[in-house]
Amino acid sequence: MPATDLSERLRSTMLLVLLACLPGVLTLLWQHGWGLLFNLLLCTGTALACEALLLKLQQRPVRPSLNDASALVSATLLAVALPAYAPWWVPVIATASAIGLGKHLYGGMGKNPFNPAMLGYAVVLLAFAQPMTQWPGAHLLDLGSSLQQVFGWSSSEQPDAWVQATLLDGLRNNRSLTVDELFSSHPGFGHWGGKGSEWVNLAFLLGGLLLLQRKVFSWHAPVGLLGSLFVLSLLFWNGSGSDSNGSPLLHLFSGSTMLAAFFIATEPVSSPKSPQARLAFGIGMGMLIYLIRTWGSYPDGTAFAVLLMNLCVPALERWAERRQGLQS
Repeated sequence: MPATDLSERLRSTMLLVLLACLPGVLTLLWQHGWGLLFNLLLCTGTALACEALLLKLQQRPVRPSLNDASALVSATLLAVALPAYAPWWVPVIATASAIGLGKHLYGGMGKNPFNPAMLGYAVVLLAFAQPMTQWPGAHLLDLGSSLQQVFGWSSSEQPDAWVQATLLDGLRNNRSLTVDELFSSHPGFGHWGGKGSEWVNLAFLLGGLLLLQRKVFSWHAPVGLLGSLFVLSLLFWNGSGSDSNGSPLLHLFSGSTMLAAFFIATEPVSSPKSPQARLAFGIGMGMLIYLIRTWGSYPDGTAFAVLLMNLCVPALERWAERRQGLQS
């Protein structure tokens, strides 16, 4: 296939992925307002600037690579994964790390062994733990307060006034309340999962099903991730007592589950190519997400789960090849 056709096909795929992200992005905008909009602007601007600069330094043509929209996809995934109202330098550093370390360090598009967006997320999560734990609650900031919070201008409204613990944080740190009591008293709990994140996960599920219907990716990685997460959360679901790890429904519709299943586990370059390896890749991701959520030091764990499974891709491909050879 000619290079121009490949480039146009890549661009069409990336634009379709951005379209599929739209329901989730709009739901998050409705919930978090200006904070998410600033994340989108900062991540997008940084991604395009870093992409252009690094291509110039490598003496490669800038316009074709910018036109493929892959940098915009990474920027969008980072913008929705990062806390809204994070200081401006958090999305900037995360996106610069995603484009520079996650993508161009290995030679650019098509050569990266790690998911660029999740590599950028992991960098800021490890380096700047405090701002990465300041998740906004139901309290929306107006434009002036949002600008003050994001860009560090003096503000009378401190983070304690509008941040809250997420459902997964509340569940992991709970020692005395039953799950029913948590749902009725904790501000992070909604009807069956995280307050607000239920609708966000449904929105990303809708976008993911569109991509499946358009055959942008196969069902193997999403089904593997959601299936293993469901099975593990069912096996370790110990009712509604104070030591409960949460129901399968809670885990499926809290945190970044659907974003991980349909937009992160399916990243075409850093995930396996063969169907069997993709299924195993998704199963491994789902297991790691549950283990990190339940017994790890971080409330969600999607970034670490996908990066660890990225390391396993060569072994999964070799296993799938041997299995296919035995079957034939």
